[in-house]
Amino acid sequence: MTAATRYRTSTGTTSHPAGDPTTPPRWVVRTAHLAALAPLPSGLWRLAAALGVPVGFSGENALAHVTPGGFFSLYMIGLSLFAETLGLLALGLVQRWGQVFWSWLPLVGGRRVPTWFAVPLAGAGALALTAITVLGAFNWNGPETMGHPESPKGLAYLVMTACYAPLLAWGPLLAVATAHYWLRRRRAARQGA
Repeated sequence: MTAATRYRTSTGTTSHPAGDPTTPPRWVVRTAHLAALAPLPSGLWRLAAALGVPVGFSGENALAHVTPGGFFSLYMIGLSLFAETLGLLALGLVQRWGQVFWSWLPLVGGRRVPTWFAVPLAGAGALALTAITVLGAFNWNGPETMGHPESPKGLAYLVMTACYAPLLAWGPLLAVATAHYWLRRRRAARQGA
């Protein structure tokens, strides 16, 4: 381990290449990947519903009666793609493109991503996601949501709940990756990297 500097973290000891304070430890990379994957199960559930797969809703306006290609179906597909795109942005906190703008971007291409830009944006996203998902969890079985008579019951309820449960981790995972991104960028600035 002569070419690595050891850093102590709350989850154990991790290695960084010597002299590169911008390289995140493995546990942070995993955290960012988990944040990117958190919206995937609910997105797949919405895609299934949008394609007409019966997901347990009943009644006249049920998701099971969504017309594939109809407006609501396209909305659900768009929402799933948007959520996953936001999720993938977490990877920028552990990748080079989160520190230097892509060269093909006009005006900013090839320049360093300002910490004052990335950290508040990602932090606000983490805070908003945490608030939205916690409020959603508290209201999950409310009379207008899963407590509604036309909502999924039994296995369909369990599947839908299992698909949406990872969203509760999305905000906190993003917050951890954001905090470590800020620490790494600050350490790099101090060392002149």
